Amino acid sequence: MDGNMLTVPVYNPAGEKVGEESIDPADFGGGVNKQLLHDVVLMHLANRRVGTVNTRGRADVAGSGKKLFRQKGTGNARAGAKRTNKRKGGGVAFARRNRDYSYAIPKRAVRAAIRMALLSKFQDGQALVIDGLNLSEPKTKVVAQALRAIRRPDLTEDEATVAVGETKAQALSRTLDHRSILIGLPAHDPTFYRSARNIEGVQVAHVADFNTYDILKQRYLLLTREALAVLKQRVKEKVGRRPAPGATPAEGQAESATTTTSTDADVEAVAAPADPEG
Repeated sequence: MDGNMLTVPVYNPAGEKVGEESIDPADFGGGVNKQLLHDVVLMHLANRRVGTVNTRGRADVAGSGKKLFRQKGTGNARAGAKRTNKRKGGGVAFARRNRDYSYAIPKRAVRAAIRMALLSKFQDGQALVIDGLNLSEPKTKVVAQALRAIRRPDLTEDEATVAVGETKAQALSRTLDHRSILIGLPAHDPTFYRSARNIEGVQVAHVADFNTYDILKQRYLLLTREALAVLKQRVKEKVGRRPAPGATPAEGQAESATTTTSTDADVEAVAAPADPEG
């Protein structure tokens, strides 16, 4: 096996290690660009932000805009209109309005960031594969028992050592129980989703729906063996441009073929880690 290949442990639902899967870092961009990950995560957070706040300014409250009384001669403090923000019932200064915080980053950069996020999980030992977890009907207990049986893949030798007379809680601290986990499936599976949705910290998603924020937010990435195969296939697919409106399918395929090389070059350029020496 190539020395540059990464290995991912494979467990069965009983928590026993039954093998390993190899990962080629080159398929996932070859390196991690932290600045790109940061930019894409900020985009996802901004797009999820709800900008429905609305406060009333001077123009939105009832009352006349006329000066309440003359400037001098009354013995009172000088006062302006009733709707000023200095008075009770007046409008808010610098009133906040509804706004849309969402913005977009080029799709090639977003795709590269997803691959980098996955690669970071493989490199940090926070990814693992489960084999044989088949559900014929929704059973949360089955998934929960599997998570309590599987050991965390990023433990050191000292942390993985079983202490004499340890408590049940100490034993569970070495497993995936009560950990934030993203479970990847090869396709949409309502049965598996209903089995895992009530487990705290667990998120279930089709590998085609992965995004940078969800991958990095969850501590561990748990894939089925079939999901890993689908993921490997998807990252190897070359993405071409969409055919122009009104173009025939043959013309669209020809344009896609001519732009594939430049698309891959652009993705590799974005995915390449920054040189610290400039």
